[in-house]
Amino acid sequence: MLKHYENIMIITPVLSDDQAKKTAKEYENYLIKKNGKIVYQEHWGLKKLAYPIQKKQSGCYHLFEFLFNSNLVSDLELKLIQDERILRFITVKLNKYGIEYAERRRNKFFKQDKE
Repeated sequence: MLKHYENIMIITPVLSDDQAKKTAKEYENYLIKKNGKIVYQEHWGLKKLAYPIQKKQSGCYHLFEFLFNSNLVSDLELKLIQDERILRFITVKLNKYGIEYAERRRNKFFKQDKE
């Protein structure tokens, strides 16, 4: 059964913006290949980190919201851990309130784009 998840990954700033987007695209393809469904994704770009990670002061943030089989999440996280381009990540299973909040955030984002 597919469950609703959200993942935020911090990609190393050593990569260019195009390379960071290509890295995120690889994970998008991985999710689709494993029968997951991408609900929404957003590339936040380069941001300053609150504290250094692997001696890096900034990182390229990417958000995924997806439906995925719960027993495959550990495989996704293992892949993220092994990828040296990923500084940090967090994957959260969304409950009904999290899904509701994510929908409001998406709608707010789309309204700003139209204005």
